[in-house]
Amino acid sequence: MTQRSVANDIIRDLHAARVAGDLPAMCRLFAETGDYRIAGASADKPISIAAVDLAGFRPWLSMLIKVFRVTNYQLLSFVFEGHRATAHWRADIYSKITGVTVPTEFVDLIEIETDRIVGYNEFFVPRVP
Repeated sequence: MTQRSVANDIIRDLHAARVAGDLPAMCRLFAETGDYRIAGASADKPISIAAVDLAGFRPWLSMLIKVFRVTNYQLLSFVFEGHRATAHWRADIYSKITGVTVPTEFVDLIEIETDRIVGYNEFFVPRVP
């Protein structure tokens, strides 16, 4: 299997687990140590999450899954070079707290070693429908 196909599988598995709200499946894709970040703007305020290991990142992923439901997922593009992959995707994000759905654009910058994510930067913004 090529590095590109491994990276493609990791991104597809990560996004499928996110859509399904499957925290254990998401966490299996991350290395125990790495640089994990999520940054962006929700409908009304900025959000920033950072951790240097899975133990610190897992509670944030858990919170995201508990609070938000991902629907209408679309992978728009996938680029792979060396050990890095970039995925541009969009989805509708439903807040279980506010009851509001926000169409959102995402860009994931992912670094992969062997078969695990060791660098993860996700950027997101609400999209104008």
